[in-house]
Amino acid sequence: MTENTAPAGAGLAGPDAGAPRRLRADAQRNIGSLLEAAKAVFATSGVDAPAQQIAGRAGVGVGTLYRHFPQRSDLVKAVFQREVDACADAAPALAGAHEPAAALAMWLHCYTEFLATKRGLATALHSGDPAYGALPGYFRQRLEPALGSLLEAATASGEIRAGISAKDLLHAVASLSLPVAGEGAAYSQRMVALLIDGLRHGASMSQSRS
Repeated sequence: MTENTAPAGAGLAGPDAGAPRRLRADAQRNIGSLLEAAKAVFATSGVDAPAQQIAGRAGVGVGTLYRHFPQRSDLVKAVFQREVDACADAAPALAGAHEPAAALAMWLHCYTEFLATKRGLATALHSGDPAYGALPGYFRQRLEPALGSLLEAATASGEIRAGISAKDLLHAVASLSLPVAGEGAAYSQRMVALLIDGLRHGASMSQSRS
């Protein structure tokens, strides 16, 4: 994946110089299918999996894969950012549908699932390739505020103990989600559930909601 074809949507449209051209609905579907396929293939075969395997799983031709993601790093970055965005965007949705502590717990489990996906990208993300240099900052900028809003609400409700930062909690869940020999993703979820129980210890239910 080294050709220099510009990704779809990179051109200019109409008289508005600098405005990106809107992708057609079929192109958007193809990109979504490619990213979902790449996520699955990377998890099982690693980030160096053949382009044909990814394109075949997405139901498109290899040329379509190259057109949207000319470099392998383009695809890896897109998969990572898509998963980060989905995790971050889940926070307000959960907050609007559930009580604060329940929303926090659900989000932490979503984050644990994201970390499982991230392991499939680890070879690339930790390669030292400057193409991935901005991704740690993207991770923090999107996920720390998302978790912070849920944590603040759950603390204010009196359901979660105070004095815990979003940054520390992200790191704690990441540590609990490290691979363990002979254990799968369900093990990480159980460990995170224990952490959530610990967050409730010492909480003052008498705190007023704010």
